[in-house]
This record gives sequence, C-alpha cells and structure tokens, in this order.
Amino acid sequence: MRQTDLMKKTKCIGITGGVGSGKSAVLDYIKGKTRCRAFYSDDEAKKLYVQGSPVFGKIIEAAGKEVLRDDGTLDKEKFASRIFDDKELLDKINTIVHPAMQGIILDEMARERAEGKRDFFFVEAALLIECGYEELLDEIWYVYAPEDVRRRRLKENRGYSDEKISSIFASQLSDEEYRKHCKRVIDNGDTMESMRASVDGILKGMR
Repeated sequence: MRQTDLMKKTKCIGITGGVGSGKSAVLDYIKGKTRCRAFYSDDEAKKLYVQGSPVFGKIIEAAGKEVLRDDGTLDKEKFASRIFDDKELLDKINTIVHPAMQGIILDEMARERAEGKRDFFFVEAALLIECGYEELLDEIWYVYAPEDVRRRRLKENRGYSDEKISSIFASQLSDEEYRKHCKRVIDNGDTMESMRASVDGILKGMR
C-alpha cells in the first residue's frame, strides 16, 4: 500500500438544516456520488427509546410509567403528547438522549477513521450546531430551503398544522446562524436539479 493511502483519513461531515429542508434527500443523493457511509441520527435515536437501550430506563423515569404500554414498551403517542405539552420534560429527555447519541456518533466516527475504507462519513442531524459538533466534525454542511417550501413539505409529507410548523421553526436556528457555523451550503429549494447541482459543485471542489 502506498504511503499516501496510509495517511488518508476518512472525512467526517455533518449534514444539518431546519425541519423540512430535506436533509435526508440530500444525503441519499450524496450516497450515490461518493464512497461514503451515511449515519441518519433520527433513525439511530429511535433505538434509544426501546427496551434494552442503555437509556430507556432513564427516559421512562423522567417521563413517567404512564407512557408505557401493558407490555412495557413505549407508547409513542402518549410520550409525544407528554413532551409536546411540557418543555421542561422535553429538555430533561434531551439531556438524556443527546449525550447518548453523541457517544454513539463519536464511536462510529472513530471506527470509520480507523478502518479508513471510505472517503466520507456523513452524519445527518438537526441539532449538530446546538450540540457542539462543530468541534468534533471536520465540517458541517447546511441544507437550505426557503421557509415557504419547508412549510409546504411538512404539510404535504407529515400532515403538520401551521401552528405546529411555526412552533418548530421558532425553536430552531435562523438561516443566518446556520450559515455562520457551516462551511458549505446546499440549495435544496423547489427543484431536485438545483439540489443536485449544488451537491455536485461541492464534491467537485473537494476532489
């Protein structure tokens, strides 16, 4: 093996953006264009809410046993209702889940870098900046879409009400803040073509 191959490091990159910006769609496209591994934080986080996870007991202790079904599994509707109505509880759950998730991500990053089989390890998550990943990842990329486009997507794809969408938007970073902290911006507005062109331009510049 050549010395340059031995020195090559898997680049760890975060993909972030507001709700409805289309982060997963962007990452799906990137997967087809690069030699990479994609880590979808929302999917991985769901595993923490099942029996046997290292933090399941802490989650139930915080939320209360009334969010459990008779078989001991989490009743997702009851749980969602509890945290939607109680910001203090939501914050408490986040202090349990976010550190656990960060531990998993750091372990996976270390594994990918040690193996060095891929050019990139992409982490897709909404709260990368808020949770301090700027210091842990090589770069963070911001997936941008106008607010009206994001609102339409959330209505059509998730059935969210205007009230719920506005509440979520208000709790997330502004476009200005995302751009301040992210090295690259991917335009994922109204057309797939613009998103693909944006991604292709970034990847071409990294070669």
